[in-house]
Amino acid sequence: MLDKALLKHLKPTLSTLAIIFIKAGISANTASLIGFIFGIIAACLVGFGYFFWALIFFIFNRILDGLDGAIAREQHPTHFGAFLDIVLDFIIYSSVPIAFAVYDQSNSFVACFLIFSFIGTGTSFLAYGIIYEQVQKKNIKPKREKGFYFHSGFIEGSETICFIVLMLLFPSLFTIIGVFFGCLCWCTTVHRIYSSWHDFSLK
Repeated sequence: MLDKALLKHLKPTLSTLAIIFIKAGISANTASLIGFIFGIIAACLVGFGYFFWALIFFIFNRILDGLDGAIAREQHPTHFGAFLDIVLDFIIYSSVPIAFAVYDQSNSFVACFLIFSFIGTGTSFLAYGIIYEQVQKKNIKPKREKGFYFHSGFIEGSETICFIVLMLLFPSLFTIIGVFFGCLCWCTTVHRIYSSWHDFSLK
């Protein structure tokens, strides 16, 4: 819901940093992989209860996630780069609830509910994008900056980041934050299902 507005404001800064990374010889895919390593470290730190350091590494993960796209735009975007970006994002997002369950088994139910909710948002997001691409083949595809069509919803990347940051800042409130977050994820899933019915049922 906030992704487009935030990207508009962050784009100049990301473009500047992207040029620095390119001069250092770091490609978009390399940035994605480095960011993924930071994200996995963040999840491991959550499992051991080091929430502050987990937050630091998660922030680095998210910065690099924004930078890989900016680097790609400055160079040559590839379909594999877009694929890698999406897959690694979903792995990192799912690793956080699992890490909270590892830290404290009483978090297991909410962690499972969150991953269950991520399945809804993830599959509806990917399925809509795939069908959208097929429909667009019948027409001239609009020029866009991302390698995949991103359907808007209540919960997108920005909102997911905000909720994960809240979990890391207030780990004792994981249950409350997680249940609320999961419910919003399902609102997004239902909205995308309705949108797909409206957009694709007659196409």
